[in-house]
Amino acid sequence: MFKKILIANRGEIALRVIRTCKEMGIKTVAVYSTADADSLHVRFADEAVCIGPPSSTDSYLKMTNIIAAAEITNADAIHPGYGFLSENAKFSKICAEHDIKFIGASPEMIDGMGDKASAKATMIKAGVPTVPGVEGLMKDLQHAKDSAKKIGYPVMMKATAGGGGKGMRIIRAEEEMEGAWESARQESLAAFGNNGMYMEKYIEEPRHIEIQIAGDQFGNYCHMSERDCSIQRRHQKLVEETPSPFMTAKLRKAMGEASVKAAAAVQYEGVGTVEYLVDKDRNFYFMEMNTRIQVEHTITEEVISFDLIKEQIKIAAGHKISGKNYEPQMHAIQCRINAEDPENGFRPSPGKITTYHAPGGHGIRIDTHVYAGYTIPPYYDSMISKLITVAQTREEAILKMERALSEYVIEGIKTTIPFHRQLMEDPLFREGNCTTKFMDTFKYKAPKD
Repeated sequence: MFKKILIANRGEIALRVIRTCKEMGIKTVAVYSTADADSLHVRFADEAVCIGPPSSTDSYLKMTNIIAAAEITNADAIHPGYGFLSENAKFSKICAEHDIKFIGASPEMIDGMGDKASAKATMIKAGVPTVPGVEGLMKDLQHAKDSAKKIGYPVMMKATAGGGGKGMRIIRAEEEMEGAWESARQESLAAFGNNGMYMEKYIEEPRHIEIQIAGDQFGNYCHMSERDCSIQRRHQKLVEETPSPFMTAKLRKAMGEASVKAAAAVQYEGVGTVEYLVDKDRNFYFMEMNTRIQVEHTITEEVISFDLIKEQIKIAAGHKISGKNYEPQMHAIQCRINAEDPENGFRPSPGKITTYHAPGGHGIRIDTHVYAGYTIPPYYDSMISKLITVAQTREEAILKMERALSEYVIEGIKTTIPFHRQLMEDPLFREGNCTTKFMDTFKYKAPKD
């Protein structure tokens, strides 16, 4: 087992990894930018190293600084969390070259799954259902038009190196193609340094359901059931739950088996997630594989009573996985609490937290790095907390979430707490009748003082 792990991340996920490391008797090293000097992950690690100024480019994405921090502290492994360098093949390779274990996927696997077109080809070969589309990348505008005619409108054009909604366009008619082609390529080139595009059939009003997987170096693979992430805004998840209210035993079995096939096809080592679109008839289609821990791993942990970070670390250290498929025994919901103003288009709201009171009680979990007096910096993602409730049934989990949100007090900045309170009361949400288009019709109303 590792003796010391450096966590190449910040905020709540860095603190989350530190907690598990401490429970495993492993020493920890936090890295931080000057803007994060007062974050809790810095306070609770055994050691902390400043790696640069506030800009991510000069700190959390600065590979040389992170490797140097690992070497001067004698860390024998690096946990990248999610985001930043967690799916960076170059960083994974550099860690190996410096004899530091990267607690994540190999460079080859990151490259293979990070490129959407090659990932889809791999899944087709493995027998995993994929969205109907054309093979390979679009050569030019005419190829894109011809491909769309072959598939049938509407189609979705996607950046092969994309993520977070960048470089994606829905095209419903040929006259929209040229403008979409140019703008998507420009956006993708600016965001990822790659303007390669591929095309698929656009699935109307789908649900976004993902399957948690694990694999080890001995060729063992398993799945840990599903998470429903359909409630999104601009392709960013807002609420996640497990089990999915749309799931059936037959569908879970099929999606679980497909996900294990996907893991085996790439000889996956570590924990990861296979993401799918599921249409109204419960046909499911591979979307992408995330070769890292995810923000919403928490709810899976709660419903199967399993520490996924611990599993990650054990697999990286050469241990076997548990070797069984899991099904949810409870119901869990996670609300992402962001420093944003829902009354003004979810505009970021950095600043100092003057009052902080966290809800408590049975079945409540909060993953956060903030506290009263902490200043939210303007340089990073706006998520400041994850509020999770777990109960015997979905109805009980919703009622528990309503109660928890009513107790959650964060003052000095704007947050999405009021938005989540209204969401929990929405009839469509209560029915579990939510597709990825849910936020197109949900109307937030500012609460009366």
